[in-house]
Amino acid sequence: MTGRFFGAGLALALALGSCASSYEARVTNSLVEAGLPRPLAGCMAERMVDRLSRDQLRSLGRLAGLRDRDMRAMTIEEFLRRSEALLDPEIFAVMTRAGIGCAIAG
Repeated sequence: MTGRFFGAGLALALALGSCASSYEARVTNSLVEAGLPRPLAGCMAERMVDRLSRDQLRSLGRLAGLRDRDMRAMTIEEFLRRSEALLDPEIFAVMTRAGIGCAIAG
């Protein structure tokens, strides 16, 4: 009996893990489409998927609108200002904390 519960629990954990990795990949792609380098986007996505709801994670797709400018010509202040205009305050706060943490971590 315990073996069946363990097996069911393991299957559920694997399913949830693959769901989280799917959202992480989507967030990474959204951030890359917004112009961030893939390593930074991946680091940020890893930190963000546990802190935002599915709806909030989906709304990160709005960042693709930032791609109309060359990121090298955009200051960090401009990137944050333009991101803030596209996202709700909670998403923006989580994204900013993730970005700072990843920038510090290197």
